[in-house]
Amino acid sequence: MSLRRFLIRDRDTKFSGAFDEVFRSEGLHVIRTPVRAPRANAYAERFDGTLRRECLDWMLIIGRRHLARVLHLYIDHYNTRRPHRSLDLVPPPPSGRPRPHGASLSQARLRRRDRLGGLIHEYALAA
Repeated sequence: MSLRRFLIRDRDTKFSGAFDEVFRSEGLHVIRTPVRAPRANAYAERFDGTLRRECLDWMLIIGRRHLARVLHLYIDHYNTRRPHRSLDLVPPPPSGRPRPHGASLSQARLRRRDRLGGLIHEYALAA
């Protein structure tokens, strides 16, 4: 099973059995966080907030297919190009290409790529 097949949620009483059944009918396995473990959902909550603030609050989603495309592009950006605090505000290094350091970075030529209609700008070294 791929990671896309799971819904992880907390045990809030606002989520009823009918809520879970909607996701089960779409083929997802619903996993509830442990009892009395408020930090168990912290990473998912942080990502959800980031996704909403940086992407979804700025777009008008017109359907399920559009939402799937937007999420796919944003998650790709988040995992490959977006600066992360755990990496000292540097994006993850691109596979197969080392990151330049020091003076060579200040003299490097950059190429900008717009994603999601210009909502996100990604920068890479020009060849």
